[in-house]
Amino acid sequence: MPTYSYRCTECDSAFDIVQAFTDDTLTVCPTCGGKLRKVFSPVGVTFSGSGFYRTDSRATPASSDSPAPKKEAPAAPAATPSTPSS
Repeated sequence: MPTYSYRCTECDSAFDIVQAFTDDTLTVCPTCGGKLRKVFSPVGVTFSGSGFYRTDSRATPASSDSPAPKKEAPAAPAATPSTPSS
């Protein structure tokens, strides 16, 4: 279950609480009875495994003594004459 941080808008007390996703958001401060607000903070994300590193998605480099293969540009589509309809 996730841990949520709350802070009171009146007495400025802060606390963390473990709640299920289905639990209602707390709205009343247990200290003074004031209004509570959720505190949002950035989370750390770690990307691990294949596909997340610069070297994972690149092909092996060609040897320096062989020239790079030339790529042909795709042929332009043939122009079709447009005639205004009457």
